[in-house]
Amino acid sequence: MNASNILLLIIVVQLVSVNLAFEKTQNVLSKSKIIHLNGSIGPESVAFDPNGEGPYIGVADGRILKLQLGSNNRLFWAEFAVTSSHRRDCTSPFAPKMEHICGRPLGLRFDTKTGELYIADAYLGLQVVGPKGGLATPLVQKFEGKPLVFTNDVDIDDDVIYFTDTSTKYQRWQFLTSFSSGDTTGRLMKYDKSTKKVTVLLGDLAFANGVALSKNKSFVLVTETTNFRILRYWLKGPLVGTHDVFVELPGFPDNIRINPKGDFWVALQAIRSVPSVSDSKFGMFSFNPQQMGDDGELHPTALKLSEDGQVLEVLEDVEGKTLRSISEIEEKDGKLWIGSVVMPFLRVYEM
Repeated sequence: MNASNILLLIIVVQLVSVNLAFEKTQNVLSKSKIIHLNGSIGPESVAFDPNGEGPYIGVADGRILKLQLGSNNRLFWAEFAVTSSHRRDCTSPFAPKMEHICGRPLGLRFDTKTGELYIADAYLGLQVVGPKGGLATPLVQKFEGKPLVFTNDVDIDDDVIYFTDTSTKYQRWQFLTSFSSGDTTGRLMKYDKSTKKVTVLLGDLAFANGVALSKNKSFVLVTETTNFRILRYWLKGPLVGTHDVFVELPGFPDNIRINPKGDFWVALQAIRSVPSVSDSKFGMFSFNPQQMGDDGELHPTALKLSEDGQVLEVLEDVEGKTLRSISEIEEKDGKLWIGSVVMPFLRVYEM
């Protein structure tokens, strides 16, 4: 079978998949437990180190925190790392005008071999910090002589780091303008650790966001938030160097994280409750961002997809009263750790 026939077969499979109804919808996320951040907000990404310790989160004041157990058997958040040395005025839990100075860590990933933590800082680019934490070291802050404008997420494959640059025009604090303008300057990029070379794999993306490698490293996924879809870029096989649509979605996809089985958890920031997701089909679902708030409530959703894009599980908080934002779902030891770029807490759902 030649490459064109393989591509056609993949497209047919996708069309069948996206027209499947959400048969396994569960309205359970309101039951998730809260872990307060105590003076911080916005744990956009969640990561555990190679020893299983954590979680580690990046917060809006520019710090990366680690959840630890104190001598009194109480959990507390300890400062682990920062992405900027300019910390003197970084005292407010939320100060958008200071993010370019203090840093705003978004996507987090540990290298399981070295214990290093790779950080996508929205303003300060791709960075890395050692297992003991401290001040992170910048790796990529410019491309072809121009500064990265909005670094967002990251994933690791041995010597190669994949990351997204959401826009070449708009910084993180301007994300609403990026949405409304129809900006398509986002990029999926890679950084080679040995050569320090940076390459653009995909350009012209609509709000390039989450990144996730498949279990066998044959492809990498990237979310196009404002196009309501996930793209697949092939790294191996007969389609290497090409890309296709992995899945169309009924809401705004944020980060993607792989679980131990090789399935993907996708965080949908907003999804319509009219019509009900449980009664809708991907292929028939219409979502217009300009209608947000006009009819029905918006609510976040955790969506689990197979390695070929089929819907395996849908977890919701339909009323959206206790969980109004999801930016990432990290599965570990039978629990889902749920991050949010705007909330002052982390949530944990026991499966």
